[in-house]
Amino acid sequence: MKKLLLLALAVLGLSLALWNFQGLAVSRDYDTLILDFREDVPAAQVEELLGAIAQQTGDQPRLNSKFSGADNVYVVAGDRAALRELRRTKPFRTATEFIEPNYRYYNRFRPNDPDYSQQWNFQSINLEKAWDETKGAGVTVAVIDTGVSRVPDLKQTEFVPGYDFVHDSVETPDDVGHGTHVAGTIAQSTDNSYGVAGIAYEAKIMPLKVLAADGGGTVSDIAEAIKFAADHDATVINLSLGGAGESKLLEEAVNYAYDRGVVVVAAAGNENRNSASYPARYPHVISVAALDSTGKKADYSNFGAGVDIAAPGGGGEGRILQNTIDPETGEAIFASFQGTSMAAPHVAGVAALLKASGVEEPEQVGQILRESARTVTEDPLNHYGAGQLDAGAAVELARKGQFSPRDFFRWLRENGYLNLRFWFDGGVVALAPKLAMVLGSYLLAWLLRNYFPFGWSWSLASGLVAGSSGLFFLRGFYIFDLPQAPFRVLGSSIPELGGAVQGSTTLNPLFASVLIPLGLIALLLSHPTGKWFAVGTALGVASCLAISAVIAPDVWLLGGGWLARVYLLGNAALCFGLARLAVTGDRRSA
Repeated sequence: MKKLLLLALAVLGLSLALWNFQGLAVSRDYDTLILDFREDVPAAQVEELLGAIAQQTGDQPRLNSKFSGADNVYVVAGDRAALRELRRTKPFRTATEFIEPNYRYYNRFRPNDPDYSQQWNFQSINLEKAWDETKGAGVTVAVIDTGVSRVPDLKQTEFVPGYDFVHDSVETPDDVGHGTHVAGTIAQSTDNSYGVAGIAYEAKIMPLKVLAADGGGTVSDIAEAIKFAADHDATVINLSLGGAGESKLLEEAVNYAYDRGVVVVAAAGNENRNSASYPARYPHVISVAALDSTGKKADYSNFGAGVDIAAPGGGGEGRILQNTIDPETGEAIFASFQGTSMAAPHVAGVAALLKASGVEEPEQVGQILRESARTVTEDPLNHYGAGQLDAGAAVELARKGQFSPRDFFRWLRENGYLNLRFWFDGGVVALAPKLAMVLGSYLLAWLLRNYFPFGWSWSLASGLVAGSSGLFFLRGFYIFDLPQAPFRVLGSSIPELGGAVQGSTTLNPLFASVLIPLGLIALLLSHPTGKWFAVGTALGVASCLAISAVIAPDVWLLGGGWLARVYLLGNAALCFGLARLAVTGDRRSA
């Protein structure tokens, strides 16, 4: 008996908590309400109701725009409490098509870094569209450069161990700021209310130092760094370096990484020469030319043979801004650089986004980058390769035809299911009240079983769920243009069916009563299995009606006050009594 009391108190506490939760302070997406009055309501009645709102709230309702008069759509200041009150007040409920929050919608993700607006380069590659899908989580990008210093705007960026091949050390400090700047373009800490943003900012950085303080480094060190990256789980390598001489050792290292699924990206060079430099010239390297702030070839960028794609490198009125170090003092600064060294990490960052989207092979990554690039039709000297980098189009092409857990959670997020308000401000279709109803139905079954023993069965359990909650997770699941009515019905418990058919959350008194359980028990009482489904349904409906009476007593023709509560609680008691009568004459296991 003590356990039963504790369980009953738990269900009651959950119900009361849910009842009061609507008043808790959560993040708000609206501060005005929409009232859509029915066209058949006389204008005088509409004016009277609007006047009542103005008198009560101090805010005069207004037409949403000069075009709203034909549809009788008004907007008034209001919060969640005002919304509940208007929905519960009979004159407003009967005179309107609906009353709902006037939610604020926003454009796609835009980071809060204060200097993000200066990163014209990210706008030009359509990066925000790519961010809707991925930010590069799970990918490691090796920055083979002058080293990387942990400047403040790389504080939240995750690093993995690298190596200094110049000094044979595990520490990889930057002497001149070049490698740090490159790493920032790839994965600067983003949406941290500081500085600027990075392309694949959820990716990890592997710092590999091969260039000394004078900016130079040997082919042997670079080749070893490439192999180190491939052997230590890097999936993208950025090489913002190069020279004129071809090296078999370096080409072998590139092929070694490529064969292990690593995407290798390199700068085409800054000599305005009609061929890319090495290692960008190698077949298994994505060679990147530079664009200026107008989208044209930067005047310094190499072009022609070996160029695969073009990306922002700076020039004209704009350079590439990232957090790096002052080579004179070693202090962190925000600096604007230009060069194909700045263009290459744009492509490396987008390659990381493609890797995070599930594209495994480097050949596929290169193909997607080329196919998604914005083509430049007049390009006889191959200034642009396949075209101008487009991050959004690349990620979209990479994810075409795929469906992953990430897509599912994105669908949940975009449809509001990951917002707590969706569950606690959704009336009778909210998840938490449904769970309370299910728990309540099992509590009632357990209570009944203690006095009139019977066995548990799937038929009984099915009745409990059908009567108390329905397949609630399907309630809001609409696919493209399929009719919504079938999904509303699938997501409804038996007491809600009347409201679901008419597309309303108001309970129909014929369905939200003892009538359907009575009919089921009368029909199935003699059936050895069906009887227990009917008993479970009666108990489930009893729980649903009782909790609805506590949380949202909104019944058609009865309103949302004490009369509706008495009706729901009375029918809940009748359902429980009906289940008791059905099992009294049969003590056998279901």
